[in-house]
Amino acid sequence: MRANIASLVTEAATRTPDAPALITVDRTVVWSELERMVRAVAGGLAARGLVPGDRVAMLVGNSVEFVSSYFGVLRAGLVAVPINTGYTVYEVRYQVEQSGAALLICEEATATVAREASGEVPVVTIGSDAWRSLTVGSTPPPELSGAAEDLAVLLFTSGTSGRPKGAMLSHRALFANLDQLTAVPEPAPMLPDDVVLLILPLFHSYALNAVLGMLAMHGAAAVLPERFDPVRALAQVKRHGVTVVATAPPVYQAWSELPRIGEALAGVRMMLSGAAPLTRELHEAFTAATGLPVWEGYGMTEASPVVTSTIVSGRPKPGSVGQPLPGVEVKLCDEEGHEVDEGDPGEVVVRGPNLFSGYWPDGHGGPDDEGWWATADVAIFDHEGDLQLVDRRNDLIIVSGFNVYPREVEEALFRIPGVREAAVMGVASETTGEAVKAILIVEDDVELDAEAVIAACRTRLARFKCPTLVEFVTELPHSGTGKISKGVLRERIAGLRE
Repeated sequence: MRANIASLVTEAATRTPDAPALITVDRTVVWSELERMVRAVAGGLAARGLVPGDRVAMLVGNSVEFVSSYFGVLRAGLVAVPINTGYTVYEVRYQVEQSGAALLICEEATATVAREASGEVPVVTIGSDAWRSLTVGSTPPPELSGAAEDLAVLLFTSGTSGRPKGAMLSHRALFANLDQLTAVPEPAPMLPDDVVLLILPLFHSYALNAVLGMLAMHGAAAVLPERFDPVRALAQVKRHGVTVVATAPPVYQAWSELPRIGEALAGVRMMLSGAAPLTRELHEAFTAATGLPVWEGYGMTEASPVVTSTIVSGRPKPGSVGQPLPGVEVKLCDEEGHEVDEGDPGEVVVRGPNLFSGYWPDGHGGPDDEGWWATADVAIFDHEGDLQLVDRRNDLIIVSGFNVYPREVEEALFRIPGVREAAVMGVASETTGEAVKAILIVEDDVELDAEAVIAACRTRLARFKCPTLVEFVTELPHSGTGKISKGVLRERIAGLRE
């Protein structure tokens, strides 16, 4: 069994050294060149005194340097900690401290936040003298060693409660999901001659393993746009002969509103959607506009990340996320842990070698003794055996594929002078899937408007976590224990819509 994900780059460079790996606005990097970059980063990290198991935080956007740094970290036997580049100083500091990072790699665009958040942790900015010494030094990379169970990536996720927790993904888990995806019969999610439009941020598990990992496994090529612009992205699809698009519902929403979209995507063989639910209406509208099926998947960070996909069932069915990947087991259980009757909704419980090793640092919250892990998502299996998500048992909000936990937003709201009570909920959004709504009670002598609330939140939270809707009320419903009743609030909101 291969024990280090970075070996995939070496294998691709050996098979097809001159084939393109990464395509940006101003350069194309072939696999042999990427292998040299990865080896240089690994050697540079070793020269700095980092040893296997040390964590390296990465506050870097989609770029050649993200890819070379990520695989270089793994090549050196270290643990990558990708961080959302939209995070504030407060959020970055939390993840750097919680992970115990020994080094923080950033880019010029994130350097100010990185320096303020790093504390005593050394910072290396891409393009700086420190970066050049890291990547052009003479120290050879460490020998590829270690075990498949060694920790490869620490990805912070909101999970089911509380502050973000670090999901521990081993090399074994990452490899397993790549093997599971590769084992899917026609249509194949990725082939060696594919050109993939990589719009998704690489700090997200979907892009990191299901796209970048698959890219390395098959030796395919990725187009890395500087930022997502619907029209420019379509131009890159045509210019570079893109054959696979793996993205999230907001991109399909933006594209479905453009004229002649079907013509622009005529050369694409595979349209994949994940990270957030693709509504039946958007699925049908996009297919009608393009004539292309959209294959939807379901997963989470803790599963490395893919659990099910419609490519397994062979039916791009609106409202369905398909069937489990080969090697993944899924059952639906009631609140007592018993499997539900056929056709009844139940909590999605997963088992497979792609599951994480629990949450950092001690492995708590991981799979049980039999390997099963409860996701807190509720679904049904329809009469064709396809999974349909129907609800979530927790209050997690998903904005453009990113998890937002209400408690974290509520903590930021309570820091605003004059806020007495706060409740945060997700509401439907045509552009982002869900949006964050804050419902507030303020002190009688305080003047506060929505703009001020949103501005205050932006000083502590990434933009996607901030409320876009703010409602001021004089009372909030409470349960018998004094907690705000989110269920009653949802019913009230639903009643107002009717």
